[in-house]
Amino acid sequence: MTDSIYTGYLQSPLGNVEINASNKGLVSVTILEETADIPGQSEDNPLVAEAKRQLTEYFAKQRKQFDLPLDFEGTGFQHKVWEELLKIPYGTTISYLQLAIRLGSKLSVRAVGTANGRNPLWIIIPCHRVVGNNGDLTGYAGGLWRKQWLLEHEGSINKLAI
Repeated sequence: MTDSIYTGYLQSPLGNVEINASNKGLVSVTILEETADIPGQSEDNPLVAEAKRQLTEYFAKQRKQFDLPLDFEGTGFQHKVWEELLKIPYGTTISYLQLAIRLGSKLSVRAVGTANGRNPLWIIIPCHRVVGNNGDLTGYAGGLWRKQWLLEHEGSINKLAI
């Protein structure tokens, strides 16, 4: 038996957001293409409604971390990367190399970057907080302008964690 998926939409400063949840937790939070409209109807459930509330608070600078159950699919390695991303504090950044070292091998930096790019939970799992070794904004599926906006919003632009 498969879980039902509930979908809700939110207008954000970065575009329209689609939120998908199962009965267990959030499955995905994605930014829609800039030309995509939010459908008039959505199947809100309590978890989708809570995700919308917390994201709205985040954009209003009233929330620095999320408290939502997660139910996302990925490989074991991707899960390790995404769990490590959750440990990056609001207002700080780390490099892809630092993230790879935290996961046990600086040689895995490319695999870390790939897993980071496949993060299904935009903003909730803060992949935007990972930058190039010299602090450059690199590799963001939502577009580098969104990554820059998020880092400026959090006050972390040019604050590379050691």
